[in-house]
Amino acid sequence: MLAEIVALNTSPALSVPWWKVVYDFSPLTEWIDTSLHNTMSPFWTTITELLIIGVLTLLFYALVGLFLVYAERKVCAFMQNRLGPNRVGPFGIFQTIADLFKLLFKELIPIKNADGFLFNLAPYIVIIASFMAIAAIPFANGLHAIDLNIGVLYVIAVSAMGVIGVLLAGWSSNNKYSLIGAMRSGAQIVSYELSVGLSIITIVILAGSMQLSVIVEAQRDGWFIFKGHIPAFIAFIVFLISSTAETNRGPFDLAEAESELTAGYHTEYSGIKFAFFFLAEYINMFIVASIAATVFLGGWMPFHVSHWGGFNHVMDYIPPFIWYIGKTFFVIFMMMWFKWTFPRLRIDQLLTLEWKYLLPINLVNVLIMAFLVLMGWHF
Repeated sequence: MLAEIVALNTSPALSVPWWKVVYDFSPLTEWIDTSLHNTMSPFWTTITELLIIGVLTLLFYALVGLFLVYAERKVCAFMQNRLGPNRVGPFGIFQTIADLFKLLFKELIPIKNADGFLFNLAPYIVIIASFMAIAAIPFANGLHAIDLNIGVLYVIAVSAMGVIGVLLAGWSSNNKYSLIGAMRSGAQIVSYELSVGLSIITIVILAGSMQLSVIVEAQRDGWFIFKGHIPAFIAFIVFLISSTAETNRGPFDLAEAESELTAGYHTEYSGIKFAFFFLAEYINMFIVASIAATVFLGGWMPFHVSHWGGFNHVMDYIPPFIWYIGKTFFVIFMMMWFKWTFPRLRIDQLLTLEWKYLLPINLVNVLIMAFLVLMGWHF
């Protein structure tokens, strides 16, 4: 590693930035893979690697979920001129851990006349769908579970599986509020999935690839939200609105509108099963924010300005993972800000916004981006 850095610094033709070598996780993952192959058979090597990825994903999943619940409470309190959690631990940082233990030890109440198998299966479908989506997202150079050449298509497809768990939860609960909430959620997610997909397709046209790592690499000399002219910015705004609706976040949280439906599709759930739905909502928010950061804001690429060599060199010292996390949490903050600023829409207003406004804007935007790329009129 040191020899590579010295060679890069002394080479007259600097083709690869030094930070790409220093902060590249590929040598580490290749070393782990080689070490396992030298000590185990190919079968057990694969099993061990899957276990390592699974454990690390679970830990990351738990930490992100707990932090986002705490962050939302603090952001909500700030918006409403309150303190938020401030009793359990310094600044209330252990409040979400206390709530987690409370949910873990709560009784799982059996529901009379409910479809037991589907009722128990639904929360696992929701949580597994979010697990599968997070696997393809590149956190840094060489730091991802799997780098698919159809990464964009994969993430959109598996994230849409969560609606199956929501529909099963509402239908199997034998509760009118749960069923209405599930039907609302199904209509909402299916509708806004179109705008989410078209927004990403706009950038796929600009990048010329559906592989997420290639999309990030294409933003080395500028993030797509700046390089793609007005269509890229419009796609980002539409993606932000549509992904907020797709994750059932306010002001689009019609599926669990407590003033109308008690708690929506998870009214009858308690204990750890309710915790699964609760955690999946925040992980899905993290996933869509990660996609926005990766596709529009350069992923783990640092912020560079043309002809500002000194400024760009300073930006290169910030580790790529910090860039990625910073951009992701910036998008998450915008979604939280969005939720606690606007009142909840009615279901007819929600669907009108998608089918009459966002979808036509997206279709025209895709055509404009295709024309700009065809003519070479982008940065």
